[in-house]
Amino acid sequence: MKVSPYISGAVRQFAYWFAHGTLGYPLLEGVEYSDDTLKEESSFAEMAFAIFMNNLELDETGRVTNYKYCERRAAQYIKHYFEPEYQVEPAFEAWELELYHYKE
Repeated sequence: MKVSPYISGAVRQFAYWFAHGTLGYPLLEGVEYSDDTLKEESSFAEMAFAIFMNNLELDETGRVTNYKYCERRAAQYIKHYFEPEYQVEPAFEAWELELYHYKE
């Protein structure tokens, strides 16, 4: 089984906006997360990607149905990481923060 083109496209778009510092606009406007911080504190990026993927939902044809919601949840995490006073609403649930490991 291969990942659907819709999932591939969603992950590609998320990674592109993440790398360019334009993820979650306007929520992350002015939050500098993609430069030196990424090199020194990459765990926030790992968690942002996990939150994005853990929230991803598909319809019966494999199309992503909630891309913007997933992007916003990841952006909320990044905002809270860099501005701890920012309150994430709704609060993250444990399953959203789950880190799955690659296994052969």
